Amino acid sequence: MFFSMYGLFMLIPAMLLAFYAQAKVTRNLSRFSQVPTRKGMRGADVAAAILYDHGIRDVEIERLEANAGDHYDPGKKKIRLSAHVHDASSVTAVAVAAHEVGRAIQHNESYSPLIVRGAVFPIVRLASGAAIPLIFIGLFLGIGGDFAPILVDVGIIFFAVTVAFHIITLPVEFNASRRAREVLEAGRFLSDDELDGARKVLSAAALTYVAAATMAIMQLLRFLLIRGRN
Repeated sequence: MFFSMYGLFMLIPAMLLAFYAQAKVTRNLSRFSQVPTRKGMRGADVAAAILYDHGIRDVEIERLEANAGDHYDPGKKKIRLSAHVHDASSVTAVAVAAHEVGRAIQHNESYSPLIVRGAVFPIVRLASGAAIPLIFIGLFLGIGGDFAPILVDVGIIFFAVTVAFHIITLPVEFNASRRAREVLEAGRFLSDDELDGARKVLSAAALTYVAAATMAIMQLLRFLLIRGRN
């Protein structure tokens, strides 16, 4: 049975980790967004300074109107910062901006996990959209049919691709966070107590990726067990 109690129980630890990670990142982002830095540098200013210090001149910093969606676009070489990160001079804004610059530095140095993640992303986008529907349709039609098992198997393979993508993402995010901590310390953008807050923001954000990977792995195991029982 697709919605078996055993299968749902398997997901509980991963769900609890996901809830904890989200609560932690929300709490730390909110808390340290209220703490202004003594130097008063905006997130955009810190990002520009770090790029300059690393000799990166071909990456633009773009302001997003929304208050979410901070990311680095390797294709267009743009660091896109949400309004409350780009314009703010809080510990949260500086930490998030430094993290996104960390990705730009990875790209500039051809950091292998980032290159691999970028190469497989188009495949993952297709696979992630098709995986669950294929599994649902296959199970709905019944494993006993001639074509249904193939649909389920292909769906599981596609889902396994998305799990691999989550796993590849972990070293990328951890490395970007480490680079962010190092450049913030070396550049003296923050005082010691402010650095402690930035570390908490970066650690909490990294935990969300661990939670997402754990949830994906447990979901894959659940699908495999369901397939095996049928």
